[in-house]
Amino acid sequence: MKIYTKTGDKAQTSLFGGTRVSKHHIRIESYGNIDELNSWLGLLRDQEIDSHSKEVLMAIQDKLFTVGAILATESKKDNRLKIPRIDSADIEYLEHEIDDMNASLSEMTHFILPGGHTTVSYCHIARTVCRRAERVISLLHENEPVSKELLMYINRLSDFLFVLARKLSSQLQADEVKWIPKKLDN
Repeated sequence: MKIYTKTGDKAQTSLFGGTRVSKHHIRIESYGNIDELNSWLGLLRDQEIDSHSKEVLMAIQDKLFTVGAILATESKKDNRLKIPRIDSADIEYLEHEIDDMNASLSEMTHFILPGGHTTVSYCHIARTVCRRAERVISLLHENEPVSKELLMYINRLSDFLFVLARKLSSQLQADEVKWIPKKLDN
């Protein structure tokens, strides 16, 4: 199989189902952000982290391929193409993982500055890419609705990544630097 097809040489690409759109189309931007997020999660999974977190990240990466396929398909064609769905069980899985991690963490009293360890920083980058993906998907949703479960999943995923960053900080004994606003001199 050849990797290059030359079909995108004129700044267009195909959605799943064959419709041609510009490479800056909101659907392309939506699943491009998901692809970038998936890559950051792969980098995070490649770090020295606990095996359970690696397993969870692998499961999330799999779901992100489903999200990408949904976003790469026009709403009117997705039922005919038999694309898997994101459902309430997927959201509950993330919520369960968030609750389990939170149970072992100290109470959060301030915003936290990203950083403290390279692995933690990768997690925060993934979180911010997830938030960007969510913003672009919400724009797509205004014009071509996507399922509420997909919207909820991406929102919950950024929460998961924030809590995972805190868990990794704890495991790696990295300092969590609280953001305490500086008073302005008058």
